[in-house]
Amino acid sequence: MAPDPKRNDIAARKTALDILNTLERCHDLLDTVVENFAGEMAAFSSENRRLTHAIVFGVLRWRRRLDWMISQKARLPLDRISPDIRNILRIALFQMLFMDRIPDFAAVDTAVEIAKGWVSVKSSRFVNALLRNTLRSLPFDLHKSLPDDPMAALGISQSFPDRLIHRWVDRFGMDETRRLCEAMNQIPPVTIRTNTLRTSREALREMLDEICEKIYATAYVPEGLSFYGLSKPIDQLTAFQKGLFQVQDEAAQAVAHCLSPRPNEMILDACAGMGGKTGHIAQLMGNAGKVFAIDKDKDKLRRLSEEMGRLGITSVNICQMDLAKPIWQTIPEAFDRVLLDAPCSGLGVIRRNPDIKWAAEKRNLDRFAGRQLSLLDAVSQRVAPAGVLVYAVCTMEPEETDGVVEKFLSSHPQFDVMESKSGLAGDLRHMIDDRGAFRSFPHIHHMEGFFAVRLRRRS
Repeated sequence: MAPDPKRNDIAARKTALDILNTLERCHDLLDTVVENFAGEMAAFSSENRRLTHAIVFGVLRWRRRLDWMISQKARLPLDRISPDIRNILRIALFQMLFMDRIPDFAAVDTAVEIAKGWVSVKSSRFVNALLRNTLRSLPFDLHKSLPDDPMAALGISQSFPDRLIHRWVDRFGMDETRRLCEAMNQIPPVTIRTNTLRTSREALREMLDEICEKIYATAYVPEGLSFYGLSKPIDQLTAFQKGLFQVQDEAAQAVAHCLSPRPNEMILDACAGMGGKTGHIAQLMGNAGKVFAIDKDKDKLRRLSEEMGRLGITSVNICQMDLAKPIWQTIPEAFDRVLLDAPCSGLGVIRRNPDIKWAAEKRNLDRFAGRQLSLLDAVSQRVAPAGVLVYAVCTMEPEETDGVVEKFLSSHPQFDVMESKSGLAGDLRHMIDDRGAFRSFPHIHHMEGFFAVRLRRRS
């Protein structure tokens, strides 16, 4: 018997609901939660996998605006509606407002059916009444219902928490904050970095051109390609299986260029994670020399090892190590170049991780900055005289960027900010500011928000 498309659609929406509910109940990041549901989604058609992802990311991207609409129609305060029902309503409203291909009546009917089976018949009646009341008021004029406070109105219309709106308006002004929020709400392209050890960007583009709706070269880094509308999952592509690229945002690719590694050097990648920047560093060295990739997470290092094997990289040594602990005996005492891609708030990568918007309410930037400074102090002890130390974070916030660097330099007089732009790809040089720092902004550079600074040890 052929599968029922309607049943499969409902299964996709139920999985989206399960992912959203799980996110609210745990402290894991979106990528981790979605990965935990990969086995369940493997049984879906490619169309329904895309539907699940679109709903999850869309609801997280527009959650505050969706909640505002719910609050306009519900008799109960939002916090008195159960989390499951809130997410069922958010999913339905997101489809009604942002997904043209799904008829409004289908979004309502599916939401009612899920509520009936997931929560209770009584709850399904509430869902039905609220959504049909909303249907009668469509098209909904959001701006007529917004509060008079311009910052609250901006937060609701662009779906950002007040805390972020206030801090960005104080720093950038209202108009630029609006542009920043709009850019962060855009669905980003998939961006990859060509593995130039095995192919060229031009050859890789030709391979992918026929299976993408749109593909283009990145504007600032020389190895990058961005695309939309890929016809199959990335890990099923022949080019991926042959190790011809890694998935990596353009801003993250810029960080390895800031390090400017050279063949036969000794390099430390101090918070290597799953190896995006590790692979790029080894690639820029021509796979000649040694890259020591360290991280405290054993699972991340396992995946890093698998990535290096897929890419054909042999110059990476992998060490499990916690930088907060004095266990440095297993690596060399001095490195030509050290990269510290430090754990941070992640507020620069909201485009790709919209759940960070809502986690930001619980994040203490000063606590992040204290940890970043401690890690920077630890790795600085392994920089050779005349060596280079790059501090990088995927955030734009001053506490984690200039604030950390200023405190570090005040207590480490043997380091200076490098003013020279040597070793940088031509277009990247334009992104180094008058304080010697690389800064990228989603609304200006069409990439994630990153910060990196190059420090030189004099002695």
